Amino acid sequence: MFLAHPVGQPVHEILAADDAKNVTWLDLVEPTEDEIRLSETMLGITLPRRDALEEIESSSRHYKRGDVIYLSMPLVRMVDGVLTTWPVGMVITPDKLITLRYASYTAFETMSRDLAADNADFALSDVPELTIHLLETIVNRLADILENVGHALDAISRTVFAAKRPNRRVRSAELLRQTLRELGESGDLTSSIRESLLGVDRIGMYLGDARYFEFRDTLQMRLRILGRDVASLSDYVVQMTAKVQFLLDATLGFISIDQNNGMKLLTVVSFVGITPTLLAGVYGMNFKVMPELDWRYGYYYALCLMLASVAVPLFIFWRRGWFGDRSS
Repeated sequence: MFLAHPVGQPVHEILAADDAKNVTWLDLVEPTEDEIRLSETMLGITLPRRDALEEIESSSRHYKRGDVIYLSMPLVRMVDGVLTTWPVGMVITPDKLITLRYASYTAFETMSRDLAADNADFALSDVPELTIHLLETIVNRLADILENVGHALDAISRTVFAAKRPNRRVRSAELLRQTLRELGESGDLTSSIRESLLGVDRIGMYLGDARYFEFRDTLQMRLRILGRDVASLSDYVVQMTAKVQFLLDATLGFISIDQNNGMKLLTVVSFVGITPTLLAGVYGMNFKVMPELDWRYGYYYALCLMLASVAVPLFIFWRRGWFGDRSS
């Protein structure tokens, strides 16, 4: 779609040049080749295609051609628990801001509502104002996603280190496997957010180096604040990454403990079963001379001996705390 976001009016689709008249922000959402060509004809510039927006070199993501600035960055998108990262392009002309994106983003929808309501305390019809406000909105959205990641990790931490399982019917192994999946998703999300923050930071540095906000003290101040916000969020991402690693190590440790408990149980069962089997084998031998063969109580003696060989090891293991609860 090729959308126009006029100030004080609802968003509408652009089908002809008149639809974009007096509109500062033009938005290409999952554009077709025909829509890109229409926008190029209207604006008299060349717009980058998707493969160009996915380039990772800094020189390919931030450059200037004449009086037109081309910017791109990866932007994370989290919808219904599904994580994706898509390239987002920004083309800045003296009187237009053109964005190219291949997915819907909450930050862009928030920006569109701000324009339609026209309730901001600055002129959103001004391209530099619009540009920095869009960057600020993106950073705010990334901060919200990071907060959700933090809450999710806190919940995982409570689950991992809970003294008792919340539901005894849930097997410990399945619970730990689910925890590993959640930690993997959180790790992927924090990594993607870090890439998005790095993209915003590089755009801010490029605009500062290009003197795009020259002689605009207010915008320069907001750009510096934006840089500090990105730096603080990057530090928070590092903290979240360390927490993910810590919880991952703890979860793997609990899995190892559960496996050791399983092996311990097998050891107990094997040891308890070996001795009575040995005794049964001894008294089952058909030798002519056996002291207990003609003894009246030989059979009961053998049974008691086998029961004792089971009870004594079980008592020793219980005293060592290998199984059961000694306090009961």
